[in-house]
Amino acid sequence: MSDATATATAPALIAANGDSLREAFGKALSALADEFPKLVVLDADIAGGTGVHHFRKSHPDRFVQFGIAEQNMMSAAGGMAAVGLVPVVTTFAVFCLRAIEQARLSLGYARRNAKIVASHPGLDVGPDGGSAQALEDLAAFRAIPGMTVISPADATEMALATRAILEFDGPVYMRTGRSPSVRIFGDDHTFTIGKGQVIREGDDLTLIACGTQVARALAAADLLAADGISARVVNMATIKPIDAGLVEKCARETGAIVTAEDHNIHGGLGGAVSEALAATHPCPVEFVGVKDVFGASGEPEELAHHYGIAAPHIAAAARRALARKRTRA
Repeated sequence: MSDATATATAPALIAANGDSLREAFGKALSALADEFPKLVVLDADIAGGTGVHHFRKSHPDRFVQFGIAEQNMMSAAGGMAAVGLVPVVTTFAVFCLRAIEQARLSLGYARRNAKIVASHPGLDVGPDGGSAQALEDLAAFRAIPGMTVISPADATEMALATRAILEFDGPVYMRTGRSPSVRIFGDDHTFTIGKGQVIREGDDLTLIACGTQVARALAAADLLAADGISARVVNMATIKPIDAGLVEKCARETGAIVTAEDHNIHGGLGGAVSEALAATHPCPVEFVGVKDVFGASGEPEELAHHYGIAAPHIAAAARRALARKRTRA
């Protein structure tokens, strides 16, 4: 299936509650390997950190070790895709930035059916510090023509998204995550590339989030509800192509939007949502993300509070958006 609107269903018993996104990805990849015989996994000496150690153990003959040579690995993926294989390039998000030229030319420009799956994005990296926390990756890969960009919210959705990107024909960049994830979705959850989902109804404004920020957006909605504010929450797992129809619908029905991402406020989810609104139904938008600075060492939740992306900060941004909505009215 190559249709971007194809809906995937979860492989059984892959996404356990509390699994990190990287572990859920690695387990899903291993479980799906026999179903996708052309799948090969490319590693840059970091399989234990990306979750693909599961695939290395189950399918060692389809696991290719490049050492610390990300540019070579990315270029090789283009060659493998050219002869009909489906390469999955895996490394840390910050090291994907090292190979952005090769991703642009060998995968994007050449329109190759290859997948880049990056672990350790954003402040979720935690103690490894600012040099290892990729806060620019969504912006960089979103700007490559033809590149699909995905950031699932929990382990269940990660398993679904793994199947979906293997079924999809074209280059994909997908984030995973380092820390244990909060379980958001049940076993009946579905995932469709290019489609967002309303996961909590609300009328006063809309919180649009991706990745680890979805759980924080739901927590923020609880904080707002305690003050009588009804916040709609949207899981926007696909940043590109953005679900412009859903964004417009939320803007028309609620009149104000807050975006939340573990990424720089420039060029990521907030930018994608605002671009969609500029072409459809402009409304007040507040951006929750890292404010154009590098990160630091610390535990992910501590960093989320320090850099202003935790649930209370999302709730505060919602109040600012509501004030702008009332002024505008």
